[in-house]
Amino acid sequence: MRKIFALWACTLCTLCLQATALAANSTPPGLYLSTDYPSQTIQAGQTSNIPLSLHNQDTAPTALALSVDGVPKGWTATLMGNGRPVAAAMPASNSTLSLQLRINVPKDSARDPRTLTVRAGNDAWHLSLPLNIRLADRLPAQLSVTPDLPQLTGSAHTAFDYQLTIKNESGEQVLASLAAVAPKYFDTSFTEGYGSQQISAVPIKPGESKTVKLHVRPPVTVKTGEHEIQVKVAGDGVQATTELKLDITGQPTLNLSGRDGLMSATAQIDTLSTVPLKLQNSGTATAQNIALSGTTPTGWKIDFKPDHIASLEPGKAMEVETHITPSAQSLAGDYMVKLHAISEGQSANGDLRVSVTTSSLWGISGAILIAIALLILIGAVARYGRR
Repeated sequence: MRKIFALWACTLCTLCLQATALAANSTPPGLYLSTDYPSQTIQAGQTSNIPLSLHNQDTAPTALALSVDGVPKGWTATLMGNGRPVAAAMPASNSTLSLQLRINVPKDSARDPRTLTVRAGNDAWHLSLPLNIRLADRLPAQLSVTPDLPQLTGSAHTAFDYQLTIKNESGEQVLASLAAVAPKYFDTSFTEGYGSQQISAVPIKPGESKTVKLHVRPPVTVKTGEHEIQVKVAGDGVQATTELKLDITGQPTLNLSGRDGLMSATAQIDTLSTVPLKLQNSGTATAQNIALSGTTPTGWKIDFKPDHIASLEPGKAMEVETHITPSAQSLAGDYMVKLHAISEGQSANGDLRVSVTTSSLWGISGAILIAIALLILIGAVARYGRR
């Protein structure tokens, strides 16, 4: 019995300690007005934005009037929410509202430190946040570059386009130079967001952003897998970088050619002829279930050995025998036979020129007939010419 009681007491103490620790680490219920940087330096003659947060922790939603005290003469201070001026805010329970204090300072303002106080309150709540503001003639240059989609996927024949947003967070205009570090033989170029003219630098006014596009074309021999591209933006002694990824998926590429590279052959009328062909996969993925076929003049026969190939790995080639039989009604001359190799999602076509000749037996028979006809003619002349 004592052992059971001791175990129960130990468990109860452990639960109490865990509850106490949890309570110590949690935020007490209430409303909180805060900012990450309560003391800042801004540039005179420019518009500055200071981000604020209004947090509700386990409290019923309530509307809070917003105001700013201590604004010097000539300055303007506007509280913004969702991009618009706001005079009140009501954060939902266990949520945070993002606000901004937008400050406009005349260029000739005195450089004395100032304190602005942001207030949020009602009859039950009174929140205040003092902000220490210092003025500077010029802030250090600062650039940032952000991709809309940092990773794209496609085949080796795909042209990849990345849209990048470059922001000048300094107080002066910056001529931002553009550069891309890509794997060997990758072709890269920059254009304006909605233009086609290639650029190597872009001017950006203070506090503004520009959109540019990075065009990437990999070589057709690129290996499948993930490749990294680094974009560098530099200007006025500062630099910003971002990493992009390009995922190459494999794709087969079939090619049909003659054994010696020539697509031509000779055949006789009504006689089977064998033409060797070379089937090659120059792509980056295995070609599956390749079927061979041909289109011939009327009455001709064509087949392949083999006529079906289960797979052909990238960079590999194999020889295929093409059996062609011109029809008995064919005349001597050149004919075109169209060859086809079709696999899953890929095909190759080739034109084979076939020169058709008559059999040598036909030539001999014709010569004999001509000779007999001449003999008959000579005999007739000799016989009847004396009369």
